Amino acid sequence: MNHGLILGLGELLWDCFPDGERPGGAPANFAYHAAQLGFEGGVLSRVGQDRRGQEIVSILANSGVKTEWIQWDDTHPTGYVTVDVSLPDQPRFTIHEGVAWDYLEASLDWQQAIDSAVAVCFGTLAQRLPVSRAAIRSLLAGQKKKRLVVFDVNLRQKYFDRPIIEASLELARLVKLNDEEVRVLCQLLELPAKTEEEFCHYILDRFGVDAVCVTRGAQGCLMVDQSGMAEVPGIPVNVVDTVGAGDAFTAAWVTSRMMGWNLARQAELANRVGALVASLPGGMPSVKEEYQRLLKL
Repeated sequence: MNHGLILGLGELLWDCFPDGERPGGAPANFAYHAAQLGFEGGVLSRVGQDRRGQEIVSILANSGVKTEWIQWDDTHPTGYVTVDVSLPDQPRFTIHEGVAWDYLEASLDWQQAIDSAVAVCFGTLAQRLPVSRAAIRSLLAGQKKKRLVVFDVNLRQKYFDRPIIEASLELARLVKLNDEEVRVLCQLLELPAKTEEEFCHYILDRFGVDAVCVTRGAQGCLMVDQSGMAEVPGIPVNVVDTVGAGDAFTAAWVTSRMMGWNLARQAELANRVGALVASLPGGMPSVKEEYQRLLKL
């Protein structure tokens, strides 16, 4: 059963592991997992007119993700990231610059896609250059009153600053970040919050968002919204790599919230989904059957 269109807006790229390349990019991973969870997933991104671009679009389309909005760039190559997984639960990324997703265009068909969606997710990385940053802000302006706009903070390397974070929080209704990012944002935004719960309430009140989620890796997660809070412990798994696990978590949180689940059930499902993906290689493993089982718990 299809519950509506959910979009990932931002980077689409190849994660280059020591043993090969796998499709990735947080917004694309998010859209992929939304599709695996029974929604319609679509990607708003940009790739080069090259082998990598053709291949990644083909893989997404064959996985049931809508790719008709992906832009083709004649000048810049398809994005790629070098991934070091020598520490499986702490992958290190080298994100190469001058790539197609740095040059997103706020086209009419993208605006129409967002206008037809129930939710759209974006992050900080695709805002590292002015071109894509302006496109993302233009596309999402005024949208939080109409649909679920999700800001998955996803700090990477040096590609963020206070103005980017604050502008993104203003655009969002849901905010998701990890415990390390909470510490970074407390310092960056000069917040007095002493606990993660205090931080979540500050973001709720200051930026008018509906809910905030803090992931804690093996220690589970904390979700806070206007109705209360939910804290669930981690699920022990044999970690293969955590690439894409956070994006899958976000997709599970968003889809369960769209289905009207209470906060505790949202946290439980998202936690289980994130743990499952961490136990599998790459950001887009085939997990539809496992998701159907988890949705019935």
